[in-house]
Amino acid sequence: MPDIFVNYRTNDEDATATLIERELSRRFGTNRVFRASKSIRIGHAFPQELVTAVRRSSVLLAVIGQRWANARTADGRRALDDPEDWTRREIIEAFGSGALVVPVLVGRATRLDRHDLPPEIARLADCQYRRFDHRDADSCLSRLGDDLAEAIPQLAEAAERITQAGGGLSEIPHGVGQGDGDVVNARSYRHDQSGGIGKVGRDVGTFINNASGPVHTGGGTQNNTIRHGGVEFHGDGSSYVERGTVNNRFGGRRDREERRR
Repeated sequence: MPDIFVNYRTNDEDATATLIERELSRRFGTNRVFRASKSIRIGHAFPQELVTAVRRSSVLLAVIGQRWANARTADGRRALDDPEDWTRREIIEAFGSGALVVPVLVGRATRLDRHDLPPEIARLADCQYRRFDHRDADSCLSRLGDDLAEAIPQLAEAAERITQAGGGLSEIPHGVGQGDGDVVNARSYRHDQSGGIGKVGRDVGTFINNASGPVHTGGGTQNNTIRHGGVEFHGDGSSYVERGTVNNRFGGRRDREERRR
């Protein structure tokens, strides 16, 4: 379950919420950051998913733009006054679970006044906030990440593991892509040769983006054993990821039954 829950109002600053979520996912691991549009799987009941995620999170980021406080429902009421408003409900759940609640004021959004808020979330105005300015987005995102790492120990530990693994990485759940030896989990892989694709040439570099395990990119022999179905692949070779599929090329293959004889 996530450590960070990104709360936002649709048609207010949903694009900013996406930007914040992606940067925090890069820094701490994608499974540690919840944003409804990304995190709720197809066909799942979103009310239960939202409530469960916010209750289990350590921090809720309330992304607030200029339209946040005065957004209206279909019948013209202020959305914040509607008990069924999800932006409001998520904040109430976060306060109830004891999560750290951080308002993130975007652009020209003004500081909240507790008298302008429903009593159930009036304390949001008293929470120390952070500002997000698109003109200085990198600095704002960096500061927000630093603050969260300082406030939530498990986030600092997650960031440290990712940095040690190569930096700019996303954690992948254990149990994915298991095999004998070291497995590289990556979002993208590129290996360039001066001779071009399909031609033999001098290696000029290997780029693995968002890996979360040991990586072998230099010269020499890499010994691997991978089992798939009833077939065992073995020998020197390499592993790479393309469009979500792990591909392996090895020196030979043995059927498990043959090995037992």
